[in-house]
Amino acid sequence: MIFGYARVSTADQQLHLQTDALQAYGCDEIAQEKVSSVKERPALQHLLTRLRVGDTLVVWKLDRLGRSLKDLVTLVTGFQERGVQFISLQDHLDTTTAQGRLMFNLFASLAEFERDIIRERTKAGLTAARARGRQGGRPKGLSKEALSKAQAAKTLYLQQDKTVAEIGQLLGVGRATIYRYLLLLGVPTGGRVATLPSV
Repeated sequence: MIFGYARVSTADQQLHLQTDALQAYGCDEIAQEKVSSVKERPALQHLLTRLRVGDTLVVWKLDRLGRSLKDLVTLVTGFQERGVQFISLQDHLDTTTAQGRLMFNLFASLAEFERDIIRERTKAGLTAARARGRQGGRPKGLSKEALSKAQAAKTLYLQQDKTVAEIGQLLGVGRATIYRYLLLLGVPTGGRVATLPSV
């Protein structure tokens, strides 16, 4: 069975462009969603429970399924493990073909590369801090996991090639939490005020 999935971020946006393309492709059924959050997508979650071996999931564009490379890789890897094919019409990604599988493997490699870069930059930041006399101890109130995320957020923020929202998506936390981490680590954020995190 061929399933389609269409999503827009706000209630006033229209799904026609996506649903028309999915119908033209030949989808037997199309799940539609109007949600701003990528974390709460009930129509997608229900659709995922219905996918079976041999089924195909089709989307109009990759960003309709997920807004981060990490999310996309996780989802599509799950499809492959379950014997479900995946097609993105606008991105010309089709895991039913050898070329499509190669493209997906490249995406997966890029996602892993990005995670490695974050880890390396975090480690380099801690080493530089120790060289300046800081021991890199955990600030009061932060768990080890939160400290690791805070240090990664600081490194990425100072590099200035990602927005706070994008950093939050990479680290799995909200924008407000990123600003709190930066405040706690003494990083100026253009006058933005945030309260210290409680965990």
